[in-house]
Amino acid sequence: MGRFAPTSLDLDGKVILVTGGTGSFGRRFIETVLTRADPRKLIVYSRDELKQSEMQLDLSEKFGPEKLSRMRFFLGDVRDRERLTLALRSVDIVIHAAALKQVPAAEYNPSECIHTNIMGAENVVWACLSNRVKQVVALSTDKACNPINLYGATKLASDKTFVAANNLSGDIGTRFSVVRYGNVVGSRGSVAPLFQRLIARGATELPITDARMTRFWITLDQGVDFVLSSLGMMHGGEIFVPKIPSMKMTELAAAMAPGLAVKIVGIRPGEKLHEMMISADDARATLDLGDRYAIEPAFVEYAREPLTGGALDEGFSYASDTNDEWLTGAGLLALLDGGAPKRRRRAGD
Repeated sequence: MGRFAPTSLDLDGKVILVTGGTGSFGRRFIETVLTRADPRKLIVYSRDELKQSEMQLDLSEKFGPEKLSRMRFFLGDVRDRERLTLALRSVDIVIHAAALKQVPAAEYNPSECIHTNIMGAENVVWACLSNRVKQVVALSTDKACNPINLYGATKLASDKTFVAANNLSGDIGTRFSVVRYGNVVGSRGSVAPLFQRLIARGATELPITDARMTRFWITLDQGVDFVLSSLGMMHGGEIFVPKIPSMKMTELAAAMAPGLAVKIVGIRPGEKLHEMMISADDARATLDLGDRYAIEPAFVEYAREPLTGGALDEGFSYASDTNDEWLTGAGLLALLDGGAPKRRRRAGD
């Protein structure tokens, strides 16, 4: 169990569908649920037949035929509302992980990103309401807070869509919430695997966009646990934000390849120096729940009990450069090896 392990979530007998289920998060989520719970059915909804085939083989080897018999694999795109509506029949819980996530690709192909991340979110909401799904958790990103790139803007629009969807559910009773977190250590597209590949190839330097750059970091297992625990405590309309450590990109490079030179290559289009997960304006509607924050919905026109938590100080914001929890180099290496991270409380310690 990880840092955000759920304590009161019962998935036994449930039918769960994961959009983008063949991605890094989806695969780990499916494996975690098969290990810990006894769901009636687990459905992978994605558009890549090769990845689905490979995933079936992997799950068969890890869990055997009995567990695999509970799996269903649907080829489909979140852009296709009719296909999505068919796939969601009799589903209890939806985890929406499908998205186009690469910042430069989104800047160059804005319409594709908009169709998947915004229109796809609208389709998920529509299909969930049409099928009376009970709970929906949508995955977001730190880039959705005060976005400067198209990817972040589409995810902000997606977040708003899911939060507002609670006002549409009426007697259907579907509840929608969002989880927002930072960079996932070791996931596809993360800088850590890139550095590992370069080091393995004998690179003499590692590319860093800017020496001042900082990022939030979370492991894949922590991300899965955070989603599951948020699913267990959601009332509908919250944006859950985990308390996770920050790290400078130069320290990351130094930890992975001590003594190796770094080359400053410049910030890419749409990239920030530092990421933020809660802005000062969001903080006025945010509760401190101990291991996480919850941004409460602005409009509540549905039956909902508010969460219980502490208010934040005036002017509070949660950003990677002003975070009070920092990941050490040894902690990063422990995360990459699947161990426990080492942290310090302040950047200057």
